[in-house]
Amino acid sequence: MNTKKNFFRWKRLQESLLTHLLGNIPTRAVGGNLRNTLYRTIFARIGRSVYIEESVKFINTLCIEIGNGVDILKGVSINATGHINNRVYLGNKVTLEHGVDIRAMKDTCVYIDEGTYIGPYVCLAGPGNIKIGRRCLIAAHVGIFANNHIFDNPMLDIEDQGVTRQGIVIEDDCWIGHAVTVLDGVTIGKGSVIGAGGVVTKDIPPFSIAVGVPAKVIKSRKKEAVSSKD
Repeated sequence: MNTKKNFFRWKRLQESLLTHLLGNIPTRAVGGNLRNTLYRTIFARIGRSVYIEESVKFINTLCIEIGNGVDILKGVSINATGHINNRVYLGNKVTLEHGVDIRAMKDTCVYIDEGTYIGPYVCLAGPGNIKIGRRCLIAAHVGIFANNHIFDNPMLDIEDQGVTRQGIVIEDDCWIGHAVTVLDGVTIGKGSVIGAGGVVTKDIPPFSIAVGVPAKVIKSRKKEAVSSKD
């Protein structure tokens, strides 16, 4: 047990030293190459041809896996702190634009599959699992929140009533528009489009176009008649 604890303490010390020393070296100098090489000693995995800009924050790198050809731009934060069973997985050719905030906490898996683009200032937060499929387009300022405060008992403070953690699934080839909010327990079917500003509170069938607050299906991309239901 002491050997295991010492191992994790040493890895956390390595993480702290390397991320502080290398994190702010400009990419145009030697920062990108140094990060790409030396970060391999502290991450669960880093693939080939990974591009990490300066001012990117990583916490609990032992639980973070990065595939080949991934781009992580300035201001991104990936926080897998809190438990060894947490996991953040970025598939091959994933792009995280400026200011993306990923938080995996309390036995949480955030899984982003191959070729998906995550736009500027998107927030993905557990503690429920989040799975985003292949070649999705997630526009700027989207919020994907796999938790929801429980507030059934008016005699207790909301903070003391806990949260849900049903999880969120966004299947392959979805386009999530600007400033959309996706709430806990939702599955967005393959090939669907969610219009800008929508709030997704229930499942969206595959190949649907949904808009509004709450988001409702207005038509199908398969050119089939779709009736919106409350």
